[in-house]
Amino acid sequence: MEYRRLLIVVVISLLSLTACAQKPATSGNAVSGNPTGLDLSMYPKANDKVEKSDAAWRAQLSPEAFSVMREAGTERPFTGLLLNEHGNGIFVCAACGNPLFSSSAKFESGTGWPSFWAPIEPGRVVQKGDDSYGMERTEILCARCGSHLGHVFDDGPKPTGLRYCMNSVALKFDKK
Repeated sequence: MEYRRLLIVVVISLLSLTACAQKPATSGNAVSGNPTGLDLSMYPKANDKVEKSDAAWRAQLSPEAFSVMREAGTERPFTGLLLNEHGNGIFVCAACGNPLFSSSAKFESGTGWPSFWAPIEPGRVVQKGDDSYGMERTEILCARCGSHLGHVFDDGPKPTGLRYCMNSVALKFDKK
């Protein structure tokens, strides 16, 4: 029984590493405008920048959220509270409330993290090259507060072919 449990842990760990070690996304697959048609007027604008000290972020965020969002950490796969969220609504930045992804763009990637095929509208997220851990990836940051959200890969579904692989702890869900 102990051998079986160890084997399961090893397999899940290997799948997790390969899921986030895939080829980075190219920028040619973007969706223009607000593909969801949702009214975002009640949310902050992406250009309303939020800047805080590390001490202020530590006071606001949980230790896990601080590690992920301010230190570019990664939550363990299949542990995030929003992985299985299938309601209708908007996923916003857990640090600043910036609307990031619509539930209509969420899909089941099997990687252990919430995945989306496009941001809610251009300019809500920022891409940055990431060569940490010997991998070439594209990091995704909140355009408003600069928080690390996850990475984007080019193995997602149509219409973009992208997979925005986000840390659940970096998001909050605003149910509509």
